[in-house]
Amino acid sequence: MSTTKLGGWKATIAVSMSNYIEAGSIIALATSLSLWQEYFGFSNLLVGLVAALSANAFGAAIGALIGGPLGDRYGRKFIYTYDLILYMLGTLLVIFAVAPWMLITGVILTGIAVGAGVPVAWTYIAEEAPAEHRAKHVGTAQLAWSLGPALVFLFATIVVPLGLTGSRIIFAHLFVVAFVTWWIRRGLSESITWKKSDEERRTAEAGGIKRRNYRELLTNATNLKALLFLTGVYALWNLVAGQMGIFMPRVYETAGVESATAQNLLQVLLWTLTVAATYFGFMKYGDRVDRRKLYGLGAVLGIIAWLLLVFAHVTMPILILFAALWGISAGIGAQAFYALWAAEMFPTRLRASAQGVLFFVARIVVGVLSYWFPTLLAEQGVPFVGMIMIGALVAAMVIGVLWAPNTRGRSLEEIEEERYGSAPGAAKQSV
Repeated sequence: MSTTKLGGWKATIAVSMSNYIEAGSIIALATSLSLWQEYFGFSNLLVGLVAALSANAFGAAIGALIGGPLGDRYGRKFIYTYDLILYMLGTLLVIFAVAPWMLITGVILTGIAVGAGVPVAWTYIAEEAPAEHRAKHVGTAQLAWSLGPALVFLFATIVVPLGLTGSRIIFAHLFVVAFVTWWIRRGLSESITWKKSDEERRTAEAGGIKRRNYRELLTNATNLKALLFLTGVYALWNLVAGQMGIFMPRVYETAGVESATAQNLLQVLLWTLTVAATYFGFMKYGDRVDRRKLYGLGAVLGIIAWLLLVFAHVTMPILILFAALWGISAGIGAQAFYALWAAEMFPTRLRASAQGVLFFVARIVVGVLSYWFPTLLAEQGVPFVGMIMIGALVAAMVIGVLWAPNTRGRSLEEIEEERYGSAPGAAKQSV
């Protein structure tokens, strides 16, 4: 069956749905963890393990490490042929889970699919976007990532009376979205930037030069500096965002908000403001203003939010202010800039592999803390875990503001030439 080729904004939106599905998976699990815990009789540590194996952490980490190099070797479109099929299989297992193995296996499969798809999605969008509007296009992925939690928390509020059945319905909606997205993506064209790079790779291999992506990533000094910078920006920020994404309802409960409806509505507020800040902040100004200042503003708002949660007397107005500050911060903060900078700071042939490594590291960090987070929260309380969050956010702010690259308005080829040599793809080759 023939399909209409997708390009421009239509392609950007189709690819961005990876982010909606990813965030939706995390929140669907977050809003149902207590229900699954009660249904299967899980301990807090086992709840932490399920969270750690999910799209929020280890599952996505494994997928990123696999999907990144495959996306560089066989093309960005190659990943989209298979990742959502795996995702749909995982969601079906969760929807019909009647035994712990079904839930855990489904969570792992969806995590692997998300990890394989999201870094390649950011790569594809950046490569296809005009240089002068790259932040606007990359911001569309952030917009979809924010829309997922906003809608899923709203759905979770509506289906609270249905208990675990309501949570299964939420996962079913993600299955439907994944299927529709997979169907639409059949019309995606391959990245033109990648096709040019692949021709150069084939020419090099015909001349006896064999490229090994991970070896080159980890031995080239320019690559190493970029990896360290982006790890500082994203892994540290995501350490906080990852716990918030899957455990924030428990944080609200520990802070005194016992109503599941109230917890979910706070999150709806938070993520709705993230959507608004992404559109009116990052997408509108990411291509027009000093990116260090915009990044710094988002980082400061996030730190203030957690300072309130830790040091202020927690009341509902304080929690609403916390949700508002963090929501705006996330819209113009580290993840959007990370997706942009990670695409700009590596050569085309390594771009998806680099994002795979970075995504892997970030999700491993989240997974390690996720395993202990429910226990720490229950035994030590919000102030203790809050200080961990504040420390990570301050470090991410300093790293991003001091070492942000000056890449605004420049083509990926121009950036690559400046960073790696006089010709695109001129970084050292492995023989």
